[in-house]
Amino acid sequence: MATDLSSLNTTASEETLAGLDELDTPTGPSRSGPRLQRVWAQMWPRLGAMILALALWQVVVLSGWRPPYVLPPPRVVASALGDLLGDPTFYRALVVTLSRAVTGFALAAVIGGVIGCAVAQSTILRRAVGSLITGLQTMPSIAWFPLAILLFQLSEGAITFVVVLGAAPSIANGIIGGVDTVPPVVRNAAQVLGARGLALLRSVIIPAAMPSIVAGLKQGWAFAWRSLVAGELLVILADRPSLGARLDFARQFSDAPGVLAMMIVFLAIGLMVDSAFNRVDRVVRHRRGLIPPR
Repeated sequence: MATDLSSLNTTASEETLAGLDELDTPTGPSRSGPRLQRVWAQMWPRLGAMILALALWQVVVLSGWRPPYVLPPPRVVASALGDLLGDPTFYRALVVTLSRAVTGFALAAVIGGVIGCAVAQSTILRRAVGSLITGLQTMPSIAWFPLAILLFQLSEGAITFVVVLGAAPSIANGIIGGVDTVPPVVRNAAQVLGARGLALLRSVIIPAAMPSIVAGLKQGWAFAWRSLVAGELLVILADRPSLGARLDFARQFSDAPGVLAMMIVFLAIGLMVDSAFNRVDRVVRHRRGLIPPR
């Protein structure tokens, strides 16, 4: 009887181990299936919105609200976009515009970061210039161009000046808001452990405020991109072709498909940069335990 029980236990143990081995063995469909489902879950709302927008566009064209030479149908604009992407001079203009955007945004990040950290750590500075930063953020970018042209003439400096003034206040406010959301217990614990001054700011406060800082950088990029496009429409340099200049030329020659094609290019660039910022934001919030892993 004991031998029978022992053999039964041995058989049951072997079956259990075999079942565990099967669970541990990775299979292709079990991994690829959820991955494809996640990709599809992320893509279908965007594809649906795009199809809906194109359908509404086509309905407006068919309604005759505006003649086709003013509001062309999607098919005509798609053809103009294909011609634009096949033009080598387009890519030279793209490089000029993106280089301006990166340079202006980098300067704005440095300036806004320094101002934001200083105001967040000083009560006097907060009372003196805190509301001024918000006021500068609400100013339309186009309002800075008369002053920029007076200071820098029609040059790269005028465009960079407006881009920096458009983005820096948003970045500074993002840092100030992020520092304000750091729990006092975190600050007190760091001070008990000996963190003071710049070490406290660099090692404790800034990392804890990083989600808000990333949000401020994202908003700053949006303001920088809008300011840059407005600047390129107003400040056109003969030796520096840009996307804004191409958009203005299409408008001057009443090229409606070209205008809409350039607008789609601006929208696509904005969406790609926004997607990159969203990915960074998800990583930061996941590391802070604010969202579950995906």
